[in-house]
This record gives sequence, C-alpha cells and structure tokens, in this order.
Amino acid sequence: MNEQAYIPIKEMEAIRQVYFIGIGGIGMSAVARFFQAKGVQVSGYDKTPTPLTREMEAAGIAVHYEEDTDRIPLEADLVVYTPAVPAAHRELVYYRENGYAVVKRSDVLQLVTRRSFNICVAGTHGKTTTSTMIAHLLRDSGAGGTAFLGGIAANYQTNFWSVAGNDANAPQNISVVEADEYDRSFLKLSPDIAVITSMDPDHLDIYGTAEAMEQAFIDFSSRIKQGGLLVSKQGLKRSADLQASRRLTYSLHDEKADAYAANIRVVNGSYLFDVVLKDNILKEVQLNMGGMHNIENAIAAITVASSLGISDDSIRKAVHSFRGVKRRFEYILPPAGGKGIVFIDDYAHHPEELRALIGGAKALFPDQPCTVVFQPHLYSRTRDLADGFAEVLDMADEAILLPIYPARELPVEGVTSAMIAEKKRNPTQLMEKEELVNWIKNEFSKKSDTGQVLITAGAGDIDTLVETIKQYLETV
Repeated sequence: MNEQAYIPIKEMEAIRQVYFIGIGGIGMSAVARFFQAKGVQVSGYDKTPTPLTREMEAAGIAVHYEEDTDRIPLEADLVVYTPAVPAAHRELVYYRENGYAVVKRSDVLQLVTRRSFNICVAGTHGKTTTSTMIAHLLRDSGAGGTAFLGGIAANYQTNFWSVAGNDANAPQNISVVEADEYDRSFLKLSPDIAVITSMDPDHLDIYGTAEAMEQAFIDFSSRIKQGGLLVSKQGLKRSADLQASRRLTYSLHDEKADAYAANIRVVNGSYLFDVVLKDNILKEVQLNMGGMHNIENAIAAITVASSLGISDDSIRKAVHSFRGVKRRFEYILPPAGGKGIVFIDDYAHHPEELRALIGGAKALFPDQPCTVVFQPHLYSRTRDLADGFAEVLDMADEAILLPIYPARELPVEGVTSAMIAEKKRNPTQLMEKEELVNWIKNEFSKKSDTGQVLITAGAGDIDTLVETIKQYLETV
C-alpha cells in the first residue's frame, strides 16, 4: 500500500499533531524539530533516553521509552516511523490497524521538499559532513535555507534549522537534505542539485549485492530535476551511468576533476589550500577540522556554493568558521589538550570511513602511536565487510574491538567481532565496554608522557563512553 496517499501535499498545512516512533534517531529528530518549528504539537517514542531525546524533551517535545498504547496520542494527524523499528512494534501496529496516516521519514521529506529548491547529498560516507558544510555555507553567507541533517552541526548545536535568506541572487526556499540510501529512502527526493560523495558497498542486507546498491545511486541521479546539477566525486565506480543534464566532478587532488584542492598545507592543526574550479581559483581557504577527506568534502560543498553564485569571500569566510559535525573527526581532547594524548571520536562504521579517519589522524600526527577502539555496527555489515575492516584496522598501531552493536538486527550465528580480529595481521584485543574503561584508566592513561592518539569509532553506543574516557585522560 502506498502510505503517502494518506497525506496529499495540500493537507500538510492542516496537520496539527505528529507522533514519531523512533524519534531519537538523528534523521527522525530533524523532521520532528521541523514540525515543532511550524507550531505543530510533536511527541514520540524511542527505545532508550539519549542526549538527543533529552534535548527534545527540554524543548517541549514529550518522549516516552516503553511500547505503550496507553501513552500515544489518539488525535495524531500523522504518524512517522523509522524502518529500524520492528514491524511488530505495538504502537506502530495500533496506528496501522486503526487507519491512521502512517508514513516513513522519507515520505515526509518528499512532501516537505516538493515546493523547495533542493540540495540533496547522498553517499555511503561523507554525506553528513558535506551536507552540513553546504547548509552552513548557505546560512553563513546569507543565502539561508532549511537544513535536514544526519549529524549535529557544531556551529549551531542542532541537526535542523530554517533561516530566511537575504541574498537576492540565491534561490528562494532552499532545502539541504541528507539523502539516506538505507531502505532506498533517497529515491523519494527530487533534487535541483544532487551530490554523490561515494558508492561503496553497504547495506547489503537491504540491497543484496553491490551492483544493486550502485544502481540505486544511478536511480537517485535520474531524479534530478530537468536542468538540475549533479556534483559527484571523480572516479566513482559506474560514474558513466550517472544521469544529469549538467554535471561537475570534484576530487581532493585529481586535476582531471572540475574542482580540486591545490597547495595543501598544515598550519597549526588546520588546513590551508586553494580550490581550483572550472573557471576560478579560490585561494587561501582555511579548514579548521582534521582529516584530508574533509578537505575533499569541503571541495564538494564549495562547488555547490559556487554554482549558486555565492561570492569567493563569503565562501572563504564560511569555511573558516565551520566548526565541524559532532562525531565526525571530533576532537574530544585536541592537540595539547590531553597532556600528550589526542582523543578523537568519530561515527565511522564502514571500512572506507575508517580508512579516511585513521589515515587522516596519522597524517596530522605522524610521530604519535595510534590506538583505535572500534565498535562494529550490525551483524550483516560485519559479516559482509569483515575483510575490509581487518585491512583498515591494521593501519592503526593498536586496535581494540568491542562487541557488535546489533541495532535493528538479531544475532547471526558465527558473526562476532572476533571475525574481524581473526582476519587482521596485527594482534587485536577484544573487550567489553567495562573492560575498555578499566584499560583506559589503568593502562592507556599511563602512556600520556609518550604522546598518543586515541580514536573511538562506530555508529552504535560507543559514544556513551566518550565522556568517561575523557575524564580519565584529563586527570592523569
């Protein structure tokens, strides 16, 4: 059944109450905040409290944490659920069986963005930082816009905003949307500008094969509006099959691309570089976040901003002021902030994301040993990509693996973090979370005098350990 049929676009303005099942998800919370900003009454369910749900509660959004049909609003005009919620969820079943308008987050985004100029950023990795950079460039430069992001922008401490623009040359009613490939959600969007950062295999529990996932990205490119623009990373597999009437490519330093970086330097922990565009060179751009891959993300964002006519000075100023995204190469203890230990936290949960993360850290701190604590995310991803995880984690001087975070999945026989450890060349420790905290406190913290880089990485709940680890490292 086509659930979207319950809410034709002409009725969106009539919605007065929305209920979210899985409201604590980073993408779901952005849509919840959108409705709240419109004056709609918003409430929701999530499995466990998190800092994100607590922030929403503090903002006046009621959230509860048990499946309980006695606590759900019976007057809800719209029910939004995440595909990560089981189909047998009692609240979801109740709403479906009683004829409510029940839709996915992607359906809402499809409707919300139908009337806007849409910049949609897709990719198996890189999309959160790139979409946040684009949204910040628009906001900081005066072009304005609405942002639906998959991460917390450090500049604004939120994953959603809607800001009026004052640049008469910029398109009106701009939406920047992180276009999620999971569950084929991004195929419901209609971009005016689409960005594709990567097409590496992922979500094979959904797509089955890498080829099927690549085809989804090709289908996404075909959804670009007539006369729209595709900005894609140079060298993508099946790049020739991507569809757009206008197209620009970008790269870190491949001069065959339409946009690339030149003259890259590291100065006081920041990057200085020039951006070579098709008909312009933007000199002395400063990016104050780590990782060479983030220079490449910045090139994509700058390409989009330049295509919209935003001035060089405005772009340069906005990139300089960009403070990054929470859990994207986030310095928990920056250089000199941890008595010889640099502590970085990152959401990386795919081998290529880990490769960029570890490579970036080793490039910035080449003389300091690098320890990576990784929490694999999903049994299916661990099974499908174990060889890649093992290869990339061998880039670190020391690796520690936590148990797999299951998220929406049930255990798969024989699939554990040991599967990765057994494929690695270098010795690897397997630890429970409590063991890790004790190891940090009693062993790793003693290495502060020798200079160390510690990275925690993963898309599960490893971030709940970050503050505790930080406290132990600050007190040594």
